[in-house]
Amino acid sequence: MKYAVTGATGHLGRLAVEALLERGVAPADVVALGRDTAKLDDLADRGVQVRRADYDDRASLDAALAGVDRVLLVSGTEFGRRVEQHTAVIEAARAAGVALLVYTSSPNADTASYTIAQEHRGTEQALAASGLPHVVLRNGWYLENYTAQLPVYLEHGIVGAAGDGRIAAAARPELAEAATVVLIGEGYAGQVLDLGGPAFTLTELAAEVSAASGRDVTYTDLPEAQLVEVLLGAGVPEPMAKALGDSDADAARGALYLEPTDLEKVLGRPATTMPEAVRAAL
Repeated sequence: MKYAVTGATGHLGRLAVEALLERGVAPADVVALGRDTAKLDDLADRGVQVRRADYDDRASLDAALAGVDRVLLVSGTEFGRRVEQHTAVIEAARAAGVALLVYTSSPNADTASYTIAQEHRGTEQALAASGLPHVVLRNGWYLENYTAQLPVYLEHGIVGAAGDGRIAAAARPELAEAATVVLIGEGYAGQVLDLGGPAFTLTELAAEVSAASGRDVTYTDLPEAQLVEVLLGAGVPEPMAKALGDSDADAARGALYLEPTDLEKVLGRPATTMPEAVRAAL
């Protein structure tokens, strides 16, 4: 059986390829897909099949998925274009006779109002309409989104618009591992899995950073529009700044909360907690 992973040049896709290999899948049965295949040369050297796949180039998708049995579709990053791009992959997978497609979605994508959720909802609807056997993984936010900002937090504190909303973030390697378990496993087709870690508020994040670092770090809650201005001032591109602002605001209404049950069940162990991630990163 051949397993393809899209976005293998990105963080999650690359981790998923590594997880497949760690689980004993033969390199020749792993197909790593990306737009810039030069970034995958090291995988090719290890025997992994490397193929070019561009979400905007249907011919490349048809060639990339030829002979593939199962596909992990790692969601793209181009705001406003993702439904169209993901649908192209879904159609190519159906044309190739793929037996199962696993898609990385976002928390509460079927009901939440934040921009990222709306795009994932569109993809979930395209999957449902395709008739292709599939699994939806509603991945929580990455813990690394927060730990990567520790230098900023230590110098300036934490700002956001999430209020007391609880955020079920999870470690990226664990989300990649869970995706791999589902991709090679049996009995998951037709399921929607909520893959969130133990939830926390941004106030709790600030308290943990303070405790772990010995520095006084506070959380300042801002109106959504003001948070967007702060992000723009920090050099975040406007589409990303607006998406982060409205997801934070929707988090205050519970949109980023998930129970950790599904993730822990798939992993077969407890998920990494925010305090553990912060201490490890520091």
